[in-house]
Amino acid sequence: MEQRGSFPRLGLLVSALVFVLVGATGRASAHVKYVAPGSEPREVVEFLVTTLSDPFTLAVLGVGGASVVAAGAVYLRVRPARRDVAVFRTTMNGYRDLLPWLLRLSVGLPLVGAGFSGYFFSPVVELSVPTVTRLFGIGVGFLLLFGFGTRIVATFGLVAYLVGLAFEPALFLAVEYVPGFLAIALLGGGRPSADHVVARLAAEDTVYSRIDPFYRAVALPFVRRVQPYTSVVPVVLRVGLGVSFVYLGVAQKLMNPGEALAVVAKYDLTSVVSVAPELWVVGAGLTEVLVGVALLAGAFTRGAAAVSFLLFTTTLFGLPDDPVLAHISLFGLVSALLITGAGPFSVDAWLHDADERTRDVSAPTAD
Repeated sequence: MEQRGSFPRLGLLVSALVFVLVGATGRASAHVKYVAPGSEPREVVEFLVTTLSDPFTLAVLGVGGASVVAAGAVYLRVRPARRDVAVFRTTMNGYRDLLPWLLRLSVGLPLVGAGFSGYFFSPVVELSVPTVTRLFGIGVGFLLLFGFGTRIVATFGLVAYLVGLAFEPALFLAVEYVPGFLAIALLGGGRPSADHVVARLAAEDTVYSRIDPFYRAVALPFVRRVQPYTSVVPVVLRVGLGVSFVYLGVAQKLMNPGEALAVVAKYDLTSVVSVAPELWVVGAGLTEVLVGVALLAGAFTRGAAAVSFLLFTTTLFGLPDDPVLAHISLFGLVSALLITGAGPFSVDAWLHDADERTRDVSAPTAD
């Protein structure tokens, strides 16, 4: 009963967080500023009307959308390679004990890089106090990598990010840190970590256990308090990443066509796929929105995560002057979703329950 009572409070927290994050999208800077700063602005409505008035563009987008819907319907109907999918899910579930370590690496590494580079979470945000910025990034990053005081450090990092966001909307560019910090605060350091070593020493009959003032008095009660929430870590991750993807598609491409077109022109992307630059921008924006909506709904979550990983690989590593270090958090959190799947409150969970009910009904009964 205690666990059920905790879900509404967590749901309210997640809903409020999503509202705050979505509300900031209209003011934040774009990822394309990393590689195409100072481009000429384009009027959004005029751009969209002109682009979507082209019959070829409409045909390409229509065929693409219909193909996605058809592929999803066919998969649900036929369920090809069931054994392969089952083995993949089982394998991914076997990595759950390493999830805290993966999350710490995903957040700690880019923070250390931010500290040494002198920016605050995002390369487009540099504070007027460079020494503090460097100490924050390096200190919080190394503590997360080392896994020492993990939950406290993650909470401190989350508060620092949200305070910074209130004064510098461009920090929304690094919104993936929010689900990363939240997930780490819920799961703790895991293993391997300094916290795990200290906990083992404090739990056994050792000299250290007789002098440790923190483990039994603070750490254990806190772990018991947050334990009911750990099952919604997949929800935190996919909602945070889903918001990030919708933001990338809408605010950075569809609502910011001037800079997006500048990226297409700078890297001559039309020579890769010979379509109009406008179709490149609209197609990329809608693809990111689709992935984001799938993650928010928890539909085909591992598949959406795999597509996300492919998008990051082809777009980020394909741009020679893009600061890839700043995107390690995205790669890591998407990889974490491959392990966790959608979790509760998702279309995937509903489909799984429906399959179980179908099997129970169709199972033969003894006379």
